Amino acid sequence: DVRRVELRVEALRVERARADSQRAAEIDTVRGLLRAVQEKVAAQQAYLVQLRGDVKTDLLAVQQQLVSVQELTGQSQQRLTELRGRLEEQARQPVPVLDTSRGGPVGPSGNPAGPGPDQMYDLAYQQYRASRYGTARLGFREFLRLFPTNDRAPDALYFIGESFAGENTDSAAAVYQQVVKTYPTSPRAPSALYKLGFLAEQRGDKAAARTYYARVIAVYARAPEANLARDKLQRLGR
Repeated sequence: DVRRVELRVEALRVERARADSQRAAEIDTVRGLLRAVQEKVAAQQAYLVQLRGDVKTDLLAVQQQLVSVQELTGQSQQRLTELRGRLEEQARQPVPVLDTSRGGPVGPSGNPAGPGPDQMYDLAYQQYRASRYGTARLGFREFLRLFPTNDRAPDALYFIGESFAGENTDSAAAVYQQVVKTYPTSPRAPSALYKLGFLAEQRGDKAAARTYYARVIAVYARAPEANLARDKLQRLGR
C-alpha cells in the first residue's frame, strides 16, 4: 500500500511538473505575443508622431505661403492705391494745357500739374520690373495720356507691349505696331519691329516673320536689331 501511494504521489508530481512546464511555455508564448503587440503599438505611435510632425510642418509651410501671398497682394494693393490716388489727384486739378515745348501738362500758372513725367514713368516701370503688369500698363497709359510728347513716351508704349508678350501675343503685336507707326524714329521702333517678326515666327507664320525682319534691315540698318534680323532671315531661309 505504501508503495502504491508513493507511485501515485510520483505520478501526480510528474503530471504537475508537466502541467507547470506547459503553463510556462504558454506564458512565454503570451509574453512573446505581448512584446510583438507592444512593438507594433510603439511603431504605430512613432509613425503617428512623425505624421503629426509632417502635417504640422506642411501646415506651417502652407501658412507661410499664405502670408507671403497676402504680403504680395498687400503690396500690389498698396501700389494700386498709390497710383489711383495720384490719378484722382490729377483729375481734381484744372485741365492742363499741353506745352509741347516742355513735353508735359502745365497748370494755369505755368508750373507742372501734379507728378512730373519722370516720377510717373518710374513708378510704372517699377511695377513692370516687379511683374505687376496690369498696374504697370495702367501707369504707362496714364503717362502717355498726360505726356504724349515726352522723350520717354516711346519707351512707355513699348513696355506696354512687353507686358503683354507673355500673356497675350495678339495684344503685344498690336502695341508693337503702334510703336512703329507712332514713333518711327525712336530707338524703340526697330525693337518693336523685330519683336513683331519674332511673334510671327513663334506662331508659325514664316512669311510674315521674313517681312518684318526685312523691314528692320531696310529701314533701321544701323540699329542693333538689324544684325539680329539678318541672323533670323538666314535661319528661316530667304
